Amino acid sequence: MKRIGNRNVWILYSVLFFVSLGLTWVPSPQITTAQAESAVDTAVDALANVEYLVSALPDSAFRNINNRKALLNKIDATFDQLEAGAYTGAKNKLKNDIEDKITKWIVASQQAALIEALEMTIQAVACAELDGMVIPATSIGLPTTGGLITSTTVVPATGAIGTYCKILGEISPVDPTAPKIKFQVDLPANWNKKAMAFGGGGFDGSIPNVAGNVGFGPTDKPTPIQRGYATFGSDSGHQAGPLGSQDCSFALNDEALRNFGGDQIKKTRDAAVFIIKARYGHKPTKTYFQGGSTGGREALAAIQRWPADWDGAIALYPAWNDMGALLQGQRIMRAMAAPGAYPNQAKRKMLYDAAMAACDELDGVVDGLISNQTACNAFFDPNDVRCPTGADTGDDCLSDAQIEALNIYNTPANFNFFMASGLQSFPGCNVWGADLGMTQADAGGYALQGYVVFLTLGTVQPALPATTSMPYLSPFMDQFMKYAVVRDPTGTFDTLSIDPENPGPYADRISELSTQLDTSTDISAFVARGGKLLIAHGLQDVLVSTRASEMYWELLQAQFGPANVETFARFYEVPGAGHAFSAAFTPGWDSLTALENWVEKGIAPTNQIVTDTAVGAGRTRPLCPYPTWPKYVGGDESLASSFTCSND
Repeated sequence: MKRIGNRNVWILYSVLFFVSLGLTWVPSPQITTAQAESAVDTAVDALANVEYLVSALPDSAFRNINNRKALLNKIDATFDQLEAGAYTGAKNKLKNDIEDKITKWIVASQQAALIEALEMTIQAVACAELDGMVIPATSIGLPTTGGLITSTTVVPATGAIGTYCKILGEISPVDPTAPKIKFQVDLPANWNKKAMAFGGGGFDGSIPNVAGNVGFGPTDKPTPIQRGYATFGSDSGHQAGPLGSQDCSFALNDEALRNFGGDQIKKTRDAAVFIIKARYGHKPTKTYFQGGSTGGREALAAIQRWPADWDGAIALYPAWNDMGALLQGQRIMRAMAAPGAYPNQAKRKMLYDAAMAACDELDGVVDGLISNQTACNAFFDPNDVRCPTGADTGDDCLSDAQIEALNIYNTPANFNFFMASGLQSFPGCNVWGADLGMTQADAGGYALQGYVVFLTLGTVQPALPATTSMPYLSPFMDQFMKYAVVRDPTGTFDTLSIDPENPGPYADRISELSTQLDTSTDISAFVARGGKLLIAHGLQDVLVSTRASEMYWELLQAQFGPANVETFARFYEVPGAGHAFSAAFTPGWDSLTALENWVEKGIAPTNQIVTDTAVGAGRTRPLCPYPTWPKYVGGDESLASSFTCSND
């Protein structure tokens, strides 16, 4: 392998440019590899940059004139180790010998650029030795045919995020016709000896941003990777098409469906831990799971099915009783598809304003938030905004058909057939006071309002064929019914014909699926090993019902007793928040610090505060444990201190 001194200057410049962008690294023959291409050249180029910088230093930079030659000899020896595939020796030499000599032999004012280049080289070599690594099937706790690291990239430090090794990989199925699980693991240079799993959303199909923040995360606190966590996540075992998280075509394959149902959680975690151990020499001391929606279900499934793998979880707006949520979604879409039943965006704004006028003050202050939702549900009547004759006479009222559809949204679904999971009903949503998809202008110019519209009622009435302009649940349910329930490979089945409460010939299939998609609330093994659970849910979430999380909490209390539940779990509802975000209130909550303190220091969460990051950015509210809610007691209504958690 050539040294930098034998290369043209333009090669050096290209190398320096490449390094500045982040390097893609290579396999080590010390670890079983499926491919051993010349990717090691990338790591060598990084070391060549160090060699160049040493060569370019003036003599005055060295404390002894002979130090330059001695240092270059050590670099040459490291080149030889890399060429021989002796990555461990090369890392040790870079860390323990060359870095030491730089600090001793070179004057302090000349060290900075060289140390930075050396650190990049060390990270490159460490990352390089993982590329192409085979993950044995025996290291994964559920049946697979093993895994493979397909690429490794050193991501340079930017802002508050330090350098990390981005690893992409795949886990191969037992069924050769099933898709692979694609995953990502990010390994920070400064590891805190902990790991964090990230859950997905919808029907998954893409890898979550594991270098990002936790859901409902604060904007002024470090993200997991900034804290030094090794982070990981997967696409749950299939790769989505143009429909993205609404694509359920994978469900035609049994193994892919089981992976989505939860098996991928174990497979991905085991593969990630294998990689973490290979990189750092030992497994994480603590491992947490965070996710929202489907990711929230995955968090609850993880601690329930594989309690020994997890020390804590943050489950946000979790679709834990997923089959019930799906069937309720089908019920809502059938109602909204009826002639004249779909409310346009102007009517949604009118309904929102009417609910606010009736319910905002029920928490003691008119602040644009409905905190006492229980009272609102009992007090507000959509017939108060009924069009005089019941027919649709304009945007300032609701027709009887629209009121009927909204009442279905608000009321529970009851499944009149045997459900193997044992969950025979699903609660309605808190529709009154929820943003059902107003225009951006009506939502105060909220920058993310387009996503709110997408996740709620869209802009087009549900119909077949379903499109992404319709309510999120329209193509979502069409896909699920076609591919998971009916299993129609042609994709032409009339899915709106299926009554979710009385599905006739599809009842047995739905019941069978419930055992994969519904999550048991028996987390006794997780609790017994000291695991801690944080749950939070937007009070006006109309995609995954807040009342479903209330149901989960009440089942925990029924099993463990209310007082005992307080020793391992917390459940908070966030007034104004919808699914993930909303214009009224998008919470920023430092849930990870709360979880760390509880698991690692024994300090239970108390007096938690959330900060609005939406239109009312900066205002704060107490995060009240369910069933309490923030009641205004006086003072600046933008401050949490002006509220108390009440159940009156």
